[in-house]
Amino acid sequence: MKETLLSNCERDFLLQAIAEKKRLDGRQTYDYRKMKITFGTDYGCCFVDLGKTRVMAQVSCELVAPKESRPNEGIMFFNIELSPMASPTFEQGRQSELSVKLNRQLERCLRNSKCIDTESLCVVSGEKVWKIRVDVHVLNHDGNLMDVASIAAITALCHFRRPDVSIQGDEVTVYSPEERDPIPLSIYHMPISVSFSFFQQGTYLLVDPCEREERVMDGLLMIAMNKHREICSIQSSGGIMLLKEQVMRCSKIASVKVSEITELLIKALENDKKARKEGGRCGFAESMPQERITALKFEETSVEMTDVAERASDVVQGAEAPPLMVPSPVVPVPGVGQVGLGLQNTWGLEEEDDDEEEEAEECANRGEEGEEKVTKMEVERHKKDASREEDVVVLSDSEEEEVVVLHPETSAKTPNTAGPRSHQNGAATSKKRKKK
Repeated sequence: MKETLLSNCERDFLLQAIAEKKRLDGRQTYDYRKMKITFGTDYGCCFVDLGKTRVMAQVSCELVAPKESRPNEGIMFFNIELSPMASPTFEQGRQSELSVKLNRQLERCLRNSKCIDTESLCVVSGEKVWKIRVDVHVLNHDGNLMDVASIAAITALCHFRRPDVSIQGDEVTVYSPEERDPIPLSIYHMPISVSFSFFQQGTYLLVDPCEREERVMDGLLMIAMNKHREICSIQSSGGIMLLKEQVMRCSKIASVKVSEITELLIKALENDKKARKEGGRCGFAESMPQERITALKFEETSVEMTDVAERASDVVQGAEAPPLMVPSPVVPVPGVGQVGLGLQNTWGLEEEDDDEEEEAEECANRGEEGEEKVTKMEVERHKKDASREEDVVVLSDSEEEEVVVLHPETSAKTPNTAGPRSHQNGAATSKKRKKK
């Protein structure tokens, strides 16, 4: 996904605010955002928050064969991963120009400055050495990734412990943390990167630029320095030319910021070491507060249960009894009715007497009609019984033939019905003769 460009109004607003020595988050020109350093459950896992920028660093190790050019030194490997979780502009599975730039700057800052004793990582000369791998994952991007990545990487290296090993002849034994205490790395100094952004061709300078300020800046200067004021690496990017006075001014500011960050880093390491030694809460358990819903344990609250029955009886006795039936107003207005429990139906505009008379007349009419229907049904039943007595039924075993009722031709009682039945009898006898 392509980066969303800033509008002209936003760009002009940011540049005007910087010219007036004001920033969006209320900081001064040389102020850093609030920094927080936390550690994971295992050794070598570190989280660094700088404002809304969040980075995680994880250190791991393994035994590998050394390089032919340096058989007595261990191997340091750095990797920075920019996932789409940090920003929608980052793509998954492919290295961008920013990731390559950050990776190279991190290697210059930590590996080329010789801050770690790589010779102490050698186990067997020319055969086995420790390979230290530092993976930096960007969890949220809000500007100044290089400074946060360098702080997270050096903090994770200081917090990491490698397994202890022993050599007996040609056999190398690696001990687990339960068997032997792991060994920390030998670190000479702690280089930390400080970024400076320049605006309007170097006229204005800001420390720790945020993501929006990085979009409108003209150039960037990154200085990696330790607390002894030794510059480990320096890199300038952008199309601006910096003067010697500007670089010296930035180096003085960087020395102050590096000393402050180093004190915070050392204090965080000492607090974590103390918590692990005392067996207290450390790592992710320390960052989990008790008051939130994600906590696994809550404080118990004492509840008095001695006089519950007495209080309940007092409440029941003091309460008013609910009414048996809720009164409902009756609206005796023509055309308006109300139906409810215990109320009369007021729907309809006619009087009850008229309704009773109409019901009596309807019942009388229904009674007369019912008597006439009964007499007619009795006459029909008598006729059917008489006709059934005179009928002759012919049964046949064949499946094709149907059952036919035959009537004699001499029946004089029913002259109207004899005609069609005689025709049916004749048709049936003719069919039988044909089939025979």
